[in-house]
Amino acid sequence: MKKILVCFTVIILFTGSSVSLQNKLSADNKLKQNYITIDARRRVTGPDGKIKYNDYEPFKTRTVEILAGYKASVAAPLLSKYGGSIDKRTTATGFYYVKKIGDRWWGVDPDGYYYINVALNSISMGKSERNQQALKTTFGSSEKWISETIKMLKGNGFNCAGSWSDYKAIIVANTKAERPFAYTINWNFMSSYGRERGGTYQQPGHTGYPNDAIFVFDPEFETFCDRHAKQLLATKDDPNLFGHFSDNEMPFKFKSLDNFLALPENDPGYMAAVRWMEEQGITKEQITDKHRETFMAIVAEKYFSIVYKAIKKYDPNHMYIGARFYSDEKNHPEFMKIAGKYLDIISNNYYNRWTPDSTQMANWTKWSGKPFIITEYYTKGEDSGMPNQSGAGWIVRTQRDRGLFYQNYNLALLESKNCVGWHYFKYQDNDPTSKGEDPSNIDSNKGVVNNYYKAWEPMMVLMKELNTQVYSIIKYFDKE
Repeated sequence: MKKILVCFTVIILFTGSSVSLQNKLSADNKLKQNYITIDARRRVTGPDGKIKYNDYEPFKTRTVEILAGYKASVAAPLLSKYGGSIDKRTTATGFYYVKKIGDRWWGVDPDGYYYINVALNSISMGKSERNQQALKTTFGSSEKWISETIKMLKGNGFNCAGSWSDYKAIIVANTKAERPFAYTINWNFMSSYGRERGGTYQQPGHTGYPNDAIFVFDPEFETFCDRHAKQLLATKDDPNLFGHFSDNEMPFKFKSLDNFLALPENDPGYMAAVRWMEEQGITKEQITDKHRETFMAIVAEKYFSIVYKAIKKYDPNHMYIGARFYSDEKNHPEFMKIAGKYLDIISNNYYNRWTPDSTQMANWTKWSGKPFIITEYYTKGEDSGMPNQSGAGWIVRTQRDRGLFYQNYNLALLESKNCVGWHYFKYQDNDPTSKGEDPSNIDSNKGVVNNYYKAWEPMMVLMKELNTQVYSIIKYFDKE
């Protein structure tokens, strides 16, 4: 059987995946075209405003195995204690940072080694009774869970915890580990202020604001941010902290000017928009898209300047890695230029792309002057038996297909030369029995482990194959 696997690897890749018969190619043609096809269902919004999934359609998919001319190393990669590439080194600061070296952006680990941030979101214990019982049965204690989970993730090439992870448990685990596990923290400056102020509400996946107008012009917001940022003092000297997120998926909308003008007349946001229009000498009827573009950037300037000042006041050591842009804001040059003034890394939640768009990725860095990380994306497997109706990701037939999507997506990120990492969403599947969950996280196979903390092995094997070859794949793309 081993001989068959070696001789007919490409054929097995097809038969093991859910590939449309009409799209199967001969082994020779596959090698020439350097892709396979994987069937997936795309999430769309119908005319009635309801979310649905289209029928399966084939998508071109690159994998590590069929990269033309690429040969995987048999030996395990030599890594720094933080997961950096041991054969490339620059200035060490004792903390993570980013640096453009030649024509490629790199993360740099605390010891100065070149580094790509490979993370999962939501590395935390499940909340449902089923999750809690499974954790007790499998691990016995929360301390055992985090140590075993970190061990498992490191073994599969992950080196960081993304948003909504139990970073406090990771900090404790790092005190006992020879090789620490990096983490990030999302501080929710605007949404926390909104809860204190009043006026916010839950939307699927993020906090909602009146008229999609954030409270950035409130005179109290800056004072709140300074007070809120004092929490950063607790981790400011920890070399294992990769960076700070300030919020998640805020509505930086192209029509922010229209949205602010629709607020009550006594709202600070409304008054700020009216003052700006008076300065421009225009009325509502004279608003153009150029005005909208400019005001969108003004909202960004107000938000990022205030939050940046607060973050750096209490923690000058770590990176400010953004607010996880999720909509069309990332495709507006003026907005991205302002974001780049204050952010060390642009963080983008990037859905509805089977393969990341090379032009978009180039523009993000061209406009902002900064590298980026992708902080949310995922697929859901039909073979999980879950409904898979909540959330934004694709539906595919099998766990193996999920792993092949992961490889295809991240190969494009590595090829871009401007990406310094990715945060796959997420650690554990949604549990339909859990109460009070975000409506975007109720019934879907998003995790790398199921509700009993068992890994989806066909997916994980392929994730590991790419994760452990990140640095050699970069050499391949850079033709070193």
